[in-house]
Amino acid sequence: MLTDYHLHLRPDEEDAVAERYFTAENVDRYLAAAEEAGITEIGCSEHIHRFRQGLELWDHPWFRRWARDDLDAYLEFLAQTPLRAGIECDFIPGAEDRTANLLESRDFDYVVGSVHFVGEGSLDAEAFDIWGSDGDPDRIWRRYFEMLAEAAASGLFDILAHPDLVKVWGPERPRPSRDPRHYYEPAVEAIAQSGIAVEVSTAGLRKPVGEIYPAPAFAEMCVEAGASFALSSDAHTPEQVGYGYERALELLERLGVGEICVFDGRSRRLEPLGADVGQTGAR
Repeated sequence: MLTDYHLHLRPDEEDAVAERYFTAENVDRYLAAAEEAGITEIGCSEHIHRFRQGLELWDHPWFRRWARDDLDAYLEFLAQTPLRAGIECDFIPGAEDRTANLLESRDFDYVVGSVHFVGEGSLDAEAFDIWGSDGDPDRIWRRYFEMLAEAAASGLFDILAHPDLVKVWGPERPRPSRDPRHYYEPAVEAIAQSGIAVEVSTAGLRKPVGEIYPAPAFAEMCVEAGASFALSSDAHTPEQVGYGYERALELLERLGVGEICVFDGRSRRLEPLGADVGQTGAR
């Protein structure tokens, strides 16, 4: 089977209000796109910063800018749909207990953990661009993968999202002087020890870097460490569901990965990897 768990029912735009996108009609568009792509199961994992409860984790200007919706109303809506119920939750150092309380008190099928900020600076949001405030790529890459390791080891999350997001800007931002594999090592060690699923995300194909997350060398290290994998497109529109999956499947086949993680009620099982029989196949 194929899955697409890391997707969003709306674009990252301030006028993309819940009332407009959290509808049965919009869900049907995503389900139809998944069926066309041969994807058996999809889930929604909206950003935690889009919800007022996210401010319990971090009172950052980025969170204050976006926190409009109610997390419990979101889950009530998802319960009325065929979608698996997820959330994309930022790892905030020092907020582990608050994060655990927020997540464990709600009925998610899975939690996608991500690192978007290093300190106060954002890796992918130009409004708080870390590269403008601290342009040292070696320091940024080192701290990013240290935080990724902390996120994996925290036990808060089921899936580690876009695990080398730090590369998102590609040639538009400076690269570190050292071999990236040096920076991957602490994250790979934490992934191995925690057992968290590593997300293979095609979202990077739509970004300036033009590459799947994680990079092949990072993915190879994860395989050698015995990691399991989840598959996602990080779609923000129905048209992006299953985006670039043929590239992701080629990567996983080269790595010898034949199973994918499937989630239900925060329990995980492995299923054979491949397009749903009878469907048209991944786009």
